[in-house]
Amino acid sequence: MEIEIYADVACPWCYIGKRRLEQALESYDGEVTVRYRPFQLDPSPVPTPQPLLTGLAAKFGSRERVEQMFTQVTGVAADVGLRLDFDRAVAANTFDAHRLVWYATRRGLAAETVDALYRAHFTDGVDVGSRVALARLAAGVGLDEAEVRAFLDSGEGASEVAAELAAARELGVTSVPTFVLAGKYAVTGAQEPQTLLAALAEVEQRESSAH
Repeated sequence: MEIEIYADVACPWCYIGKRRLEQALESYDGEVTVRYRPFQLDPSPVPTPQPLLTGLAAKFGSRERVEQMFTQVTGVAADVGLRLDFDRAVAANTFDAHRLVWYATRRGLAAETVDALYRAHFTDGVDVGSRVALARLAAGVGLDEAEVRAFLDSGEGASEVAAELAAARELGVTSVPTFVLAGKYAVTGAQEPQTLLAALAEVEQRESSAH
């Protein structure tokens, strides 16, 4: 079964959703192919890197309100073994990060690259909008740093990622993570592993009875 994950690497619930899917798949017997599809929560440019909390405080009215929002998601993440450090996180446009995932997919390193991007953004305070930082991060998962930097500077993959972002809008994906199972069944949100497992079993049953 193919599982497409529409997600943004600047979305903490997407990070949690990816981990919960991995936990669900540990108990799933069927064969699965996971594909990572791009989505941007905020496609606007970020001209100069700034702390994520600063930008969100301006958007939501106060730093206190933002910190309250993050307290909940940080606790949920900790329950699945993820550490989120919003005090270090840097606001970034994620388009080039999605291009890096596109590049890594063609080299069989998509999952590792997506994990590295989440960790860089949410734990290590790396600016994932920086091509230099992205190339360095790619080297950490086994890609060639110089090749990745040349790829990012070339503009290659931009039209493909833009087309996938447009396809997500046409599909009606408005919140992430969204999991699309077998090309036609959508599960939205960072669902618990048992919920995802039940969805996989149901889709498998529907697909087998349809054939």
